[in-house]
Amino acid sequence: MNGDYDVVVVGFGPSGAVAAALLGQAGVRTLVVDRTDEVYPKPRAIALDHEIMRVFQNLGLADAVSPHCEPFTPSEYYGADGRLIKRLATVEPPYPLGHTPSMVFTQPPVEAALRRHVQALPAVDVVLGRRFIGVEQDAEGATVHFDAGAVRARYLIGCDGASSAVRDAVGITLEDLEFDEPWLVVDVQVNEKGLARLPATSVQYCEPARPCTYVIGPGNHRRWEISLLPGEDPAYMATEEGAWSVLRRWIGPDDAALWRQASYRFHALVAREWRVGRVFIAGDAAHQQPPFLGQGMCQGVRDVVNLTWKLRAVLGGEAPDSLLDTYAVERREHVRRLTTRIKEIGAVICERDPARAQARDMALIDAAGGAIRTVPRQDIIPPLMEGLLAAGGRPGTGTLFPQPRVNGPAGPALLDELAGTGWRIVTDLRTAQLPPGLLALAERIGMLISIPSDAAGFSSGPHRMQADELDGVLARWFARHGCHAAVVRPDHYVYGVADDGQGLYDLVAGLTDTLQ
Repeated sequence: MNGDYDVVVVGFGPSGAVAAALLGQAGVRTLVVDRTDEVYPKPRAIALDHEIMRVFQNLGLADAVSPHCEPFTPSEYYGADGRLIKRLATVEPPYPLGHTPSMVFTQPPVEAALRRHVQALPAVDVVLGRRFIGVEQDAEGATVHFDAGAVRARYLIGCDGASSAVRDAVGITLEDLEFDEPWLVVDVQVNEKGLARLPATSVQYCEPARPCTYVIGPGNHRRWEISLLPGEDPAYMATEEGAWSVLRRWIGPDDAALWRQASYRFHALVAREWRVGRVFIAGDAAHQQPPFLGQGMCQGVRDVVNLTWKLRAVLGGEAPDSLLDTYAVERREHVRRLTTRIKEIGAVICERDPARAQARDMALIDAAGGAIRTVPRQDIIPPLMEGLLAAGGRPGTGTLFPQPRVNGPAGPALLDELAGTGWRIVTDLRTAQLPPGLLALAERIGMLISIPSDAAGFSSGPHRMQADELDGVLARWFARHGCHAAVVRPDHYVYGVADDGQGLYDLVAGLTDTLQ
């Protein structure tokens, strides 16, 4: 193994594969290495959301991934005495990002599709069955050592999991956010007889005697996450006998076949540093959180989407190296906030004291006025609050920008299919309301201006497109945030918003100065 690369990615799981795909799609010379030769054949992640499906869409993989996904059923929380105390679900259509907001999926075929896509990219080399053993950095790049040779690279990304060798090699430590509990995770393929016995929604059993989670996966896949009690042997509970001993509340061996069972300690950890010189970490190497919102894989994909567009800009000479420092600022704090919210959900689920559990139930029911309201899962995901964002903290800044259906030249299309994934200005201002110099200013950073058509139909140019949306998603977004224009980053997060043409010009001018 030898050669020179722009980026080396260690780890070919979902985060590493998405990183390599995004870099390779942009023509960045990339090497991705993994110690395993094959996709792990059993499910680990089970949930993804519309932000991640939008990434798959941008990679041209939505059609390959969609057959392995289904909408996430509502999650109902039942308290100590069996009463409904909380309910999560998805928003009603039209969906803000163009995809079902919350989904369950089967990981092995999705991961296999990602790998096939990466292996077909001319700019990417894939080497399997090799271990990372160390890295040395200098002013020009990094020498990355494996158990069979070494390569030179401008940058290294460690996507090599919770026991990351890349993280250890550069001395990054993890901060403990104080969640540590033993759980058993069991994946089951249920037959028709068994399915008839099971709940029609996903369930959180917030029972002091043994908190547990039931998740409806695609097809006949069902998952249980079951807390282990003091004195229970995690190794025994992960055997078939141990798993059936706790599943018998719902089903027995005549109803289903065990697919996977494993004992875990659910942790809440986040890396203190995410960058050391030319080395970055992402995914489980940078953070671990309890699974109560199904955000583990989503977080890792968010990491590499955030990092790779910045690497592309720096490698292409479009931005200074300091842009890469915003990766840690943005992702670390986003992960911390989301993990805190997941811990709060975990605290609802995991209360073991019967009196406190009863008090919890009454507090939640009273807060809902006696009638439990459904909360959209995506409302729990925080916006970006720090990093490459316009000053002022206006509503909408740091949020994910919507992807409405629009009129395209060949009929209805999702916005990204026409506007791409570079810097964009999206506005409902008419052409006459835009300052004369705005287009030239936007061109300096390759920005596309997307506005509603001044006349019927669709027209476009090198740095401008016009299209009318079909479902009012964009109009409602502008109204909700009290603005008429948004500057959108390549990762679909909103850099800033403006009320009028002059405000938009000032926003773009400030961004241009920052990126120089």
